[in-house]
Amino acid sequence: MAVAATVSLIAAGTSAAGAAPATTGPTTEYTVLLEEPGNRDFAIDAVEAAGGEVVRSNDAVGLLTVKAPANGFAEKVSASSAIVGAARTKPIGHAPAAKAEKAKRDNVEKENKTEKPNKAPAQSGSTAGMDPLDGDLWGLNLVRSNIARAKQAGDKRVYVGVLDTGVDGSHPDIAPNFNNELSRNFTIDIPNDSDGGVFDGPCEFRGCVDPANWDDGGHGTHVAGTIGAAANGFGISGVAPGVSLVNIRGGQDAGSFFLQPVVDAITYGADIGLDVINMSFYVDPWYMNCLNDPTASAEEQLEQRTIIATVQRALNYAHRKGVTLIGAGGNNHEDLGKPRQDIVSPNYPPGHNRTRPVDNATCLNLPTEGNHVISVSSLGPSTNKADYSNYGLEQTSVSAPGGYFRDFFGTPWFRTNENMILSTYPRNVGVAEGNIDEAGNVTPDGVNLGVKKAVQGDKVGYYQYLQGTSMAAPHAAGVAALIVSQYGKKDKKNPGLTLDPDKVEKVLLKTATQRACPNPRTVSYVNVGRSPEFDATCEGDAKFNGFYGHGIVDAYGAVTRGGQFL
Repeated sequence: MAVAATVSLIAAGTSAAGAAPATTGPTTEYTVLLEEPGNRDFAIDAVEAAGGEVVRSNDAVGLLTVKAPANGFAEKVSASSAIVGAARTKPIGHAPAAKAEKAKRDNVEKENKTEKPNKAPAQSGSTAGMDPLDGDLWGLNLVRSNIARAKQAGDKRVYVGVLDTGVDGSHPDIAPNFNNELSRNFTIDIPNDSDGGVFDGPCEFRGCVDPANWDDGGHGTHVAGTIGAAANGFGISGVAPGVSLVNIRGGQDAGSFFLQPVVDAITYGADIGLDVINMSFYVDPWYMNCLNDPTASAEEQLEQRTIIATVQRALNYAHRKGVTLIGAGGNNHEDLGKPRQDIVSPNYPPGHNRTRPVDNATCLNLPTEGNHVISVSSLGPSTNKADYSNYGLEQTSVSAPGGYFRDFFGTPWFRTNENMILSTYPRNVGVAEGNIDEAGNVTPDGVNLGVKKAVQGDKVGYYQYLQGTSMAAPHAAGVAALIVSQYGKKDKKNPGLTLDPDKVEKVLLKTATQRACPNPRTVSYVNVGRSPEFDATCEGDAKFNGFYGHGIVDAYGAVTRGGQFL
């Protein structure tokens, strides 16, 4: 498969104009966005004049990685008419982020670890014709993938990109659909951060670059399994069990995302002809990136503007290239059209956060509020909106199963693992987390969290429960992949199938199962142990509302009725 070259390296110590300018004092790396991607030479001149040295570039969107003085460079280079702005290279997205941010996210996604789960009642769900553990996948049934596959199980010529912490391509449920040839890791492990603390931890592989079939976080592998675990009579199957999975890793082992690797992953995915990209992360160090932040320093303001412009440019590029973009709506339990004050930003370096007002007109939660992104809210098995899930008329496109540990209050199902989403789990992560021992057995802690082990001959696979909009988005991504499989045409530019992303979105939205707001419209989560801050009001009607968007994604409806909307 031909790949357009959008990422280039520039030899250290040289630049377009010759020898790199000398710098004095401490230096750091910046990402610099060009006003126009074609003005590269003018931009490099501006970088050099500000004391910087270009070491890498992404020509698709006009982004440079620059080594420059730690103080004053961003303001100086941004004064050039050829430059939009500059931001220090550092974790700017998380799934979850390192240190305190990781703990915060785990409180949502691994709530069954901090809140002792109850034992669920015995169940006898039929899995006839399905994989052995599919009876635990209530989400698969809710989006009707179990019956959709008789019509369309997914075409191998449809490629779904997982932009996350990596994908364990050796997992028995992932391996049959994993495309190792196209998969890429755009990150380099960081053993220690700038504060001298542990960041990603020790490098497991030479050169600190993990293979493209490796995942040290577990998050990306869980996402990949929900999208496209193979229907192979083993373990679980995904929403689209016949499509191809491609790892376009942009997240560190610790879960944090740098701007350049994320943009490189998006543009690479667009250039190789990916049909769908799942993005279950958000952009830091600002929970909301704002064009006009009254609390920000000059460099912080440039940073936020640069992040917004860069991410939007990358999303636009991917959309033009035919990629359907799916984003997790976020786990901050707020109406994205009426956001609360931001009290967590900037979350890197740790301890620098402050309370700041958020102007909804000029502040964005990225990528879910980015251009062309289908934003997904999260539901529990009762179809109630999960307590943690963001919502709102402004951004919620559709809803999907994401898990809700506290669902079914007042019944034996309350606070059970089975209310969450079961999916693939890398053995190396399970061992590191103490849920699997060195011999490959599930530990007592793992049993308590519902970790499962499947064995078939010499094949061994592990599975864990998580919850979050990160788990909802891949259900929608799987349905999008089925839409391309059913209605796509041969791609003239790349091997495989293709379908205009606007058409994919139209089918996804038009065939979603409509769900009206609850009655009463304001839902209190106090009875399940949440503070009144979690209370949420659903606005809209059955056709479109802030909890469900256009409805719950429906795989069967998409592949049987979607053609009438094309």
